[in-house]
Amino acid sequence: MTDFSQVTAAPGPDLLTPDNCAVLFVDHQPQMFFGTGSGDRTAIINAATGLAKAAKVFDVPVVLSTVAAESFSGPIMPQLKAVFPDQQVIDRTSMNAWEDVPFVEAVKATGRKKLVIAGLWTEVCVVLPALSAIAQSYEVYVVTDASGGVSPQAHEHAVQRMVQGGAIPVTWVQVLLELQRDWARTETYVPVTEVVKEHGGAYGLGLVYAQAVMGEHAAG
Repeated sequence: MTDFSQVTAAPGPDLLTPDNCAVLFVDHQPQMFFGTGSGDRTAIINAATGLAKAAKVFDVPVVLSTVAAESFSGPIMPQLKAVFPDQQVIDRTSMNAWEDVPFVEAVKATGRKKLVIAGLWTEVCVVLPALSAIAQSYEVYVVTDASGGVSPQAHEHAVQRMVQGGAIPVTWVQVLLELQRDWARTETYVPVTEVVKEHGGAYGLGLVYAQAVMGEHAAG
């Protein structure tokens, strides 16, 4: 039974906050995009960029990684590099980033137990580190719209496998708004709304309209 005397207006411990998570970008590279067929690739690029800007707004630690950048897959997509121009990109040979020592050390250095992961392809370079991290007691949140697989079936089955393994599927806007959580947080209000207007599609246009009609402090 619920003890109503213990009910308070407080966020649950499972919610993402700027202080409890890190964001991992895995293999958002040209060759990986060429093989992506699970959804619109431009939409995936937009979602990944929106997620990166969300992390930057809230100063969330970020790990950037590529696989075989010089020999096969090409550099990390320029939109991510533009958000984090001074961030080291960890290049690997292993498809499973969690088998790469520098990658794992970078994750450990964040000191965060909640890992928000996005990447290409979902069925390989996302599912493998996600399940590996879960096996080592991390909490994993998979940003499904900032990830893509070689086919809709490959992407969906990978998401299902991760969910069955304990991962939590989310979208990039969900992450952004979960980090903000209260429009009264004025220090991040404007940066968050700018990210929404740039990358939020119809939601972003709605915010542009609301601010034009009701003023710049119209809630998102």
